[in-house]
Formats: sequence, structure tokens, C-alpha cells
Amino acid sequence: MTISATIPGFVIRAAAESDVPVILSFIKKLAAYEKLTHEVVATETLLRETLFGSLRTAEVAIGYCEGKPVGFVLFFHNYSTFLGRPGLYIEDLFVDQAHRRRGFGRALLLYVAQLAKERRCGRLEWSVLDWNEPAVNFYRKLGAVAMNEWTVFRVTGASLTNLAEA
Repeated sequence: MTISATIPGFVIRAAAESDVPVILSFIKKLAAYEKLTHEVVATETLLRETLFGSLRTAEVAIGYCEGKPVGFVLFFHNYSTFLGRPGLYIEDLFVDQAHRRRGFGRALLLYVAQLAKERRCGRLEWSVLDWNEPAVNFYRKLGAVAMNEWTVFRVTGASLTNLAEA
């Protein structure tokens, strides 16, 4: 699906396998912004396998300004037992610093919201780091509500291996 945003010269399209180097570049830029570069272990090979292989686990859309990739959004389906419907979860939404405050991030988020409605999803969710005030304010202006009563738990690396082998 390709969407022409209402922003002149800006287009969003679903990523193709040939976009893997661009996707990895955006992941690394996002990690640098979030001060988490040390946590990136993704490779082009892993992204090809998980995004475009036989067991695709996520989707990506890329925003282009005048034909140049300037942002991306990576998302996947989850499920709400309470709603009895699937949802979409945005794992990453990032726009290059030089292209921020032009509506590109909003357009990428709206792209996923439109997909959620087309797919009859019951909700659209994402997480944001507490210290990222610009993002928090941006999301609140869009009508998003912080889920302050929930705590995210994560098991990864050796802890995940130990749990799986328990």
C-alpha cells in the first residue's frame, strides 16, 4: 500500500526487501537518539528473515520526501482478548532530525492507524520512553492516552533462554 500524505512531496509506502539497508539505518539512528546503540544487534540478514522471510513477524512503511527516505514505522499485530480483536503495535516510529516538525511522523502514525481500521483492529498501541517529552507531547496532541497503571515487563537474552529451558 502506498499513501500520498497531504504533505506535498511526501509519500509513504510499504517497505520491500530491497529496503532492508534503509530500515537498518533507521533502527541505528533511533537507537542513537534513545541512547541505546549498545543494544542493537539487528543485521540485514536478520531483518530480511523476520520482515520478508517465510515467517514474517512485522511490517515496515517508509516515508519519502522528494524521493529520499526520511522516516519509518515498524509495527506488528497483537491481540486483545477483552476486545476479541487484533490490534496493531508500533515498535518504532522515527523521522530524521532534519525532517522533523513537518508532519511526517504524524503521517506515518496515521498510515498505521488507517491500516488498523482496514484490518478491523480494536486498538493501536505503542510505547515511549518517559524522558522523551517531545514524543509524549506529540502523542497526547493526537489523542493518545498514557497507560500509567501498566508496567511493561521484558525477558531477553540469557534470561529468556533460562526461562524457556525451565
